[in-house]
Amino acid sequence: MRLLRLLLVSVAFMASASGAFAAEPKNGTDYLTLDTPVRADTGKKIEVVEVFMYHCPHCNVLDRPLADWVKKQGDKIVFRRMHLGEDAQAKAFYTLEAMNALSSGIHEKLFRAIHVERNRLNTDQLVLDFVVKNGIDKAKYLEAFNSFGVQTRMKRAVQLANQYKLDSVPALV
Repeated sequence: MRLLRLLLVSVAFMASASGAFAAEPKNGTDYLTLDTPVRADTGKKIEVVEVFMYHCPHCNVLDRPLADWVKKQGDKIVFRRMHLGEDAQAKAFYTLEAMNALSSGIHEKLFRAIHVERNRLNTDQLVLDFVVKNGIDKAKYLEAFNSFGVQTRMKRAVQLANQYKLDSVPALV
């Protein structure tokens, strides 16, 4: 009888707890509607922007399921990533993006190095050594790294983060 009561209390607790997660998301709490929309040049497709940081553990966990979700969307959306911040990892992201090298698997390798292998990659030199070790051409990387285009991308990311009113990652816009 005692076991039955414990089981009933457990089931009742789980039922009430699951109801808490089924509530409708609330503007200002669960998401934010911007007063002034940020224009996206994507035609009729919806733009989805993942704002992340390589050293963020939550961004690391979200990366694989989000990539799977993006694949399922096919050509219904335009997906892009935006690294928040102005650190060595952000500059590496925008450098690799400028080189069209992110699809080579280096993006996932950076997350793995930081979160699984515990390699902090927190200086430009450490990141350079890592990307070269993982097949990125050193001369091409340094050329892109020092380019006006990468500097512009980083500044634009800071501007967009402010327009999106972001204060943490991961975030989806």
